[in-house]
Amino acid sequence: MTLRIIDSIISDRGSKYAVSGAPCASEDEAKALIKELCRKKKFAKATHNTWGLLGSDGTPIKNDDGESGAGMVILRMLEREGLTDHLVVVTRWYGGKHLGGDRFRHVQEAVRIYLEDLDR
Repeated sequence: MTLRIIDSIISDRGSKYAVSGAPCASEDEAKALIKELCRKKKFAKATHNTWGLLGSDGTPIKNDDGESGAGMVILRMLEREGLTDHLVVVTRWYGGKHLGGDRFRHVQEAVRIYLEDLDR
């Protein structure tokens, strides 16, 4: 299974964002996909690889990876779209300045970009 990666989509005060994802049916599969993503040196060096996965049975699985609350933002958007069994990962490289609440807007925007790209 290969991840679809959309890189360099958002830049704010030095922080940079990317979004990726792939069909995925379990937490173990999600962790394997994250491991695959982190084999790319650039993603291994990222400050945060936050992710969310909504199981076909409605089970939410998420990991904030230090970006508190970001996994929940991803899950809410997947629920709204009705997208199940699909992992979405938002990657952030911290740029030295705190973004406060803007970081959640960036996570939302990253997921929106991914979902729009998925619909094509």
